[in-house]
Amino acid sequence: MSDEAPDVDVFVQLWAAARILYFAKDFPRYGSAEWQALHPDDPRRLAAALAAAELWRKYGDEEALLAWFREASRARPSLAERRTKAELDEAAKPQPAHQLQATPGWPPIRVPGGNGRYLTHTRSPQEAA
Repeated sequence: MSDEAPDVDVFVQLWAAARILYFAKDFPRYGSAEWQALHPDDPRRLAAALAAAELWRKYGDEEALLAWFREASRARPSLAERRTKAELDEAAKPQPAHQLQATPGWPPIRVPGGNGRYLTHTRSPQEAA
């Protein structure tokens, strides 16, 4: 490791040039072949990295964002293919409550709202035989 201090002016110049390019949108896409071909000290590399970081900050994962766009823009069924109001009304009608039934080998089931009542499995005459 060198004891020499880095030249701060070089970093300031690189940052200033990268900001100018960033705002002018004069850089290749981060990670592209064109970006990879740039010299490591080229300010366009830094400008592309800044743009990618800003997009990540705003939108998160690019693949997840693209998947969201694909889902949001997919074709939806036409109104004629959708369920009618009568079908939706029928589906919304209250259904009878599920009847609890104890199962052989399982512990008793506490009945909700049953004031401490439990269902237990009782053997039928066919099971007893």
